[in-house]
Amino acid sequence: MRKILFLIAALGSAAPLAAQTAGRIHRTEAAPYDTRHDAEARNRKGDGAYIPFAPKPVSAGGEAVNAAQTIDIPYAWTDGNVFLHLENTGSAYTLTVNGTAVAEVEDPATPAEFHLSPYVREGANEFVVTLRPSQTPQLHETTPRTARSAFADSYLYMQNRRSIADFTLSLVPDSTRRFGVLRLDVVARNSFNYDEPVTVGYDIYSPQGKLLDYSIVERTIAGRSTDTLHFAPYIYHTYDNKWEAGTQNPPLYEVMLFLRRDGAYKEYMPRKVGFRDIEFRDGRFYSFGKPLALAEARYNAGADPAATRAQLTSLRKQGKNTVRPDFPQPAWFYEICDELGLYVIDRANLNAPSGRSDRTVGGTPSNDPQLAAEYLERVKAMYYRSRNFTCVIAYELGGESGNGYNMYKAYQWLKSVERERPVLYGDAAGEWNSDL
Repeated sequence: MRKILFLIAALGSAAPLAAQTAGRIHRTEAAPYDTRHDAEARNRKGDGAYIPFAPKPVSAGGEAVNAAQTIDIPYAWTDGNVFLHLENTGSAYTLTVNGTAVAEVEDPATPAEFHLSPYVREGANEFVVTLRPSQTPQLHETTPRTARSAFADSYLYMQNRRSIADFTLSLVPDSTRRFGVLRLDVVARNSFNYDEPVTVGYDIYSPQGKLLDYSIVERTIAGRSTDTLHFAPYIYHTYDNKWEAGTQNPPLYEVMLFLRRDGAYKEYMPRKVGFRDIEFRDGRFYSFGKPLALAEARYNAGADPAATRAQLTSLRKQGKNTVRPDFPQPAWFYEICDELGLYVIDRANLNAPSGRSDRTVGGTPSNDPQLAAEYLERVKAMYYRSRNFTCVIAYELGGESGNGYNMYKAYQWLKSVERERPVLYGDAAGEWNSDL
């Protein structure tokens, strides 16, 4: 029966899903640095391609509040790709740039990213975020409010026309389980109208600071398109540096992605990754072949990284090795979990308990096909936010929100892009859209 239902769902997915918003994109959060030194130090001071975004309230009308910021865009930005990373809005919102509506976003908790090149110009640009009531409040009915300040970790940035558009990476055992292999897929972009060579490279350093491997590849990419470069180098002695929750100072490898243009290095993207071997079979997690006993705590990030690190350290001392947030967290939350050695079961911001037992069409929001695009939007945003962090061992479709068509579609999409981590959902109640 499970196979039949899965086949039905798969056939239903053949029809394309309409995009929720214009301007919104889904990819790994990875604003580049201008220099290697700044990338290694995570230093944004003096970065000419990065501007913090912190709009201030300027007007109110009814239940809506307009928060605005005027930003001077240099000429160099207009010759590249301009993006806005927006998070912690606290409510649904409408994004307007220079009087043009760019996007409508209903999710108040999940970060969102927008491609703004068609909407910005050289000189003064007006960005307005209209904070308004959500049209789908039932989907985050029990989502707790964040402790962070409004628009925390929001920013505007620019990439050149030849750039790194996206990437995935993990460090896992090879097929012989004797060594590690760095699985690295880099999506290179050419935004020119004609073919252009794009040179992408990486290097990886051991937790002890030793250079282990590097590579540079040039690829000619057709105009206004992307191409994916695949790397899979063997990394030796990884079993001496296993990343496991509960260990003191779990080791992390340093990976640096970079792009070279006309003989000069143009952008750097630093990442840390642990050598991990997580399996999920027969309803249990295994780490390097040994069963895992998950000691879980429900936890959402505190007001800032320092407070969050202190609280997570306290949970570790209490014997917890796994945290389950209620919605996607800031990027530094997952970085801290990587550094402390805490597993994370990430959850999409779908918390719709009302009507969860009503399986008629529309009885529960999770079985209302009119909300399918919104469900997919939230699940995609969750996945792209956290997919490259070692600490994330599973994805959860949502909180107690009933089951139905939308959760089937969400499960199907997640399984199509994530081949290793399990997808869990407590309200599946034995149906096929949960791996547990």
